[in-house]
Amino acid sequence: MSTVTPLSQAMQACPLVAILRGIRPEEATAIGQTLYQAGFRLIEVPLNSPQPFDSIAAMRAVLPADCLLGAGTVIDPDDCARVREAGGQIIVMPHSDAAVIRRAKAEQLFCLPGVATPTEAFAALAAGADALKLFPAEQLGPQVLRAWRAVLRAPLLPVGGITPQNLADFAAAGASGFGLGSALYKPGLSADEVGARARDFVAAWQAIATR
Repeated sequence: MSTVTPLSQAMQACPLVAILRGIRPEEATAIGQTLYQAGFRLIEVPLNSPQPFDSIAAMRAVLPADCLLGAGTVIDPDDCARVREAGGQIIVMPHSDAAVIRRAKAEQLFCLPGVATPTEAFAALAAGADALKLFPAEQLGPQVLRAWRAVLRAPLLPVGGITPQNLADFAAAGASGFGLGSALYKPGLSADEVGARARDFVAAWQAIATR
């Protein structure tokens, strides 16, 4: 029997992860609220953004508890504690470093490491990963995801090059959710522009989910 967790509940509500690379603290509140209103329940601030911990804290102060926040591009285990202190609940990584995974779990955070091979995927799960980020998705493609699904039961989220137009192909191959980068947000976009893109993604997902 699978265990219901805040992560699984957020995925059930909307399995789309907003990746806000480059966001600044002064715009985080408005963009976070816009994403929530569009239906998003998972938001990630990559640590190579300006003042990422401040952005996470700013969104945590205004978003409901059912919206999980986290950090991406986490490569230093010590940053896991800083994410938790800022109010984050998720650690997302571009790679599969067991030291970061173990530290994330020690801090009682959910962890989604990036994997590109089945060997990395199984090693990440053995280290305690809660879900797997299939990265870079545009290079691996739906056919790789479909092959992995024969041996992997863990949640798999393609990240990299995901658009409303290719959601269906990855979903048909067995994707559990999706990480959305520059097709959803890039520096310079207003909250209204991000909201329009967010609604397009949610509509694309709902079209798939209701088939």
